[in-house]
Amino acid sequence: MFDGVRGILVALCSRARRLERREVHEFRRWVENTRNLVHLSVLLFVPLLIAVVTAISNLSAELSFLLFPPLASGAYLLFAHPTGRYASPGRFVAGLTLGALCGWLALQLSATLLYHAPPSQHRIHAAGAALAMFLTGATTWGFDIEEPAAYSTALLALVGDATDISYVISIAASSALVAGVFVLWHRAFYAHRARYLYRSTKGDDHVLVPMRGEHPDATAMLGARLAAAHDAGKVVLLDVVDADETDVEATQRTATDDGESLATDGGTTETIGGNSSTTDVATGLEDRATTIESTVGVLCEVAVVDSGMESLAAAVLRTACESNCDLIATPYEESEGTAAPYIRSLFRTDMDVLVHCSVDGRTDWQRALVPVRSVSDVAHSMLGFACRLAGSAGEIVVCHCIDSSADRRHAEEMLADLVEPFANRIETRIPQAPIESFLETVAPQYDLVLVGASTDRSSVSRLLSPATFERLPEIDCDLAIVDRRSRPLSRE
Repeated sequence: MFDGVRGILVALCSRARRLERREVHEFRRWVENTRNLVHLSVLLFVPLLIAVVTAISNLSAELSFLLFPPLASGAYLLFAHPTGRYASPGRFVAGLTLGALCGWLALQLSATLLYHAPPSQHRIHAAGAALAMFLTGATTWGFDIEEPAAYSTALLALVGDATDISYVISIAASSALVAGVFVLWHRAFYAHRARYLYRSTKGDDHVLVPMRGEHPDATAMLGARLAAAHDAGKVVLLDVVDADETDVEATQRTATDDGESLATDGGTTETIGGNSSTTDVATGLEDRATTIESTVGVLCEVAVVDSGMESLAAAVLRTACESNCDLIATPYEESEGTAAPYIRSLFRTDMDVLVHCSVDGRTDWQRALVPVRSVSDVAHSMLGFACRLAGSAGEIVVCHCIDSSADRRHAEEMLADLVEPFANRIETRIPQAPIESFLETVAPQYDLVLVGASTDRSSVSRLLSPATFERLPEIDCDLAIVDRRSRPLSRE
């Protein structure tokens, strides 16, 4: 009985851990969207900063609660638009301080010239408010530190009867505190969010390449260049054989001593069991692996597996899991004018997939074009792949096609959010044209076009508007179709 209860508890705990990992993974994918990350930062940091300033104000009578509204609005502007015009810590501190100083001066002048009485003994006068606004506008414009919240601190000087310079000092100190937290957040996290959040920049470094199609060597080289971007990268060349044609067991690179498999050890081939057909397959893969290792400088392994009763996609996926690969890079195959069932089956798995359609066997990709629909994990992956392939000296262009000029501003902001985390020089283009005609025109100027597989869309959406790669005309350059759906893989 106790064993049964313990088994149930173990199963429940295991299921809870799986759910937790899935939720964490989904949260990471959600927060990869820059807009979501910014909104989350606003929700966390603005209340926290105001709470800190409030705690300080409770300890100091010189820090008036009336300065909190401009601080809150200014802090929101900083965190909500970290790359915008007003997202400058220096501008923020100088603007609020200068606004407070102008308001204090307006209060002193209006009390002296209009009321002939101390500032604390008169009511707010329209002329004083106008003078505060005029001085704030003139000085912030003149010093090129225009800050919307500066007008708030100027008016609060009149409302709060800021009779001495301590009001200005408190504004400067509190705004400096907010700006300091923003600088720390921006430099330590936001500017490097690709390193912390975008798995495409640090994952997909173990690549499995099924050697199929007309240009398998080109796809193998593409997978190798993707893997070579990381120190721990490796590429595994796979050949799936049919048991009806060759009676072999699973063949791996690491040699075994039981005499039941064919093993390779980085350039030499040992035949166990005397199957010449399998020996030829493994030897051919070893020759390709040696070429890739010498050309790209990345670890290259080989595997020959028996599909048995499995489908081709199932055999490829099983090998990817057994060899600890997190990306499958496979040549494109079609059936009846569309992607072959094998390709579509891979798109339905929980593995990252890159389908490569090679035109002429190219093995170097210095110019890459990346059309995107929105900021998403797939867009990050495509752009990350383009950066790996093109390198720091290559040409990378990311584009978003729009229907009308009214969509241009939103497209500009979206592309700016997408490319900002990457260190490579990336050009953005916003053509007002259908994606099909645009790619047909400009694709010959590039070595590779990367598009998404659109597997995140609903069935109705795909029925009404097929995926981009299914609507593309014949383009005179290589095409890569990217599908990112994998869960975090453990490498134990």
